[in-house]
Amino acid sequence: MKNVYKIAIVGLGQIGNYLYREINLKKKDIETKTGKKIQIVAISAKNKKKKRKFKLDKKIFYSNPLKIFREKKIDILFECIGLSDGISKKIVETALKKKINVITPNKALIAKHGDHLARLAEKNNVNLEFEASVAGGIPILRSIKDGLSTNKITKVYGILNGTTNYILSEMENSNETFDKVLKKAQDLGYAEPGNPKLDLNGFDAFAKVRILSSLAFNNQISKHNCIMEGIENIDLKDIKIASQLNLRIKLLGICEIINNQLFETVHPTLVSKNSYIGNVNGVMNAVIIQGKPVGESVLQGEGAGPGPTSSSLLSDLFTILRGNINKPFGVSFLKRKKIKAFNSDNYKNSLYLRFEVKDKSGVLSLITNRLAKYKISIKRIIQTPNKKNKKATIVIISHKTTEINAKNCLSIFKKNKNILKSPTLIRLYN
Repeated sequence: MKNVYKIAIVGLGQIGNYLYREINLKKKDIETKTGKKIQIVAISAKNKKKKRKFKLDKKIFYSNPLKIFREKKIDILFECIGLSDGISKKIVETALKKKINVITPNKALIAKHGDHLARLAEKNNVNLEFEASVAGGIPILRSIKDGLSTNKITKVYGILNGTTNYILSEMENSNETFDKVLKKAQDLGYAEPGNPKLDLNGFDAFAKVRILSSLAFNNQISKHNCIMEGIENIDLKDIKIASQLNLRIKLLGICEIINNQLFETVHPTLVSKNSYIGNVNGVMNAVIIQGKPVGESVLQGEGAGPGPTSSSLLSDLFTILRGNINKPFGVSFLKRKKIKAFNSDNYKNSLYLRFEVKDKSGVLSLITNRLAKYKISIKRIIQTPNKKNKKATIVIISHKTTEINAKNCLSIFKKNKNILKSPTLIRLYN
């Protein structure tokens, strides 16, 4: 067994920077707990001159990360760039082929190429570890792979994106608009300062759903077309109305087995203020696992930021230093199956529908008649007139209906001159 492990860190953004400092600070602690010494022998980033919170050791710095493989003997590579393709994929592939263990927080890479990379890791008898790719500091992947390994898991769902959860919580608490709260999130470092689109449109959470479902159900990462919606269209008005109904809006990621078929989705969801998930606020993440014989397990913690992410990265480091060669997805690639997709048109929910309309007679009956035509039955109606502007807001809570009914019905309303904008649809959590 090796006593000294040589490490390379590629990508020195927020996470890479924090990780570099953490490893140097905790070398003695790591040696005490694993019996192994570690040494950072290479670091790489695009910009050598960028100001960082540590003094750059120019002897180990590489502008081209691929040069590391030619000039250094390394045992463990941390990939912290974060792209799904390009240089991120190239360096991880190269490392695995050269029998180098890889640790990454890159959920986009794993969700897209995880099967291919897992196969490479297994073939070369090295580890591909990605605990930090889902839910920050929560050890959710290890819990599924190890702690719950004998359970038959049927559903995993929860709040998987700290940025969107902060925005929705803060809109409710501060009574400020989406744009103002997004700016606040960017100033606090919870949202990307340049382009936070992948958080806001649900892509980040959906990549995590793909990874979770693959681990939970022993399936190859699915490529099915699924419902993926973000929070960009959530208005402060929806937050206020939801609060009056004793509800909160949360962006939920869900994966489950329905009739032996795989269902995956990410969308804004109305949940009760009295529920557990309804009280997970701020940048917190929470993941709920349903299975047999365990029943329901809940894991909660900070899901964003360099601190929680580095905690999971170091956890993966410990796994490797202790000599545990793991199958990346818990079971061999050859034993992971493909599961047929559940038809999302048949997904059933109660709906929250908000219409902005001209305040005139006959508009409400027009809406209710159309809903009835598409088998959407009404549970509750709230009508708020704006006499000054001759407008009104109509909110309808429906009984359960299918996704296809909702889609077909709402497409008709877009063509009506008495309805001033496309209706807002938010699903209620079943």
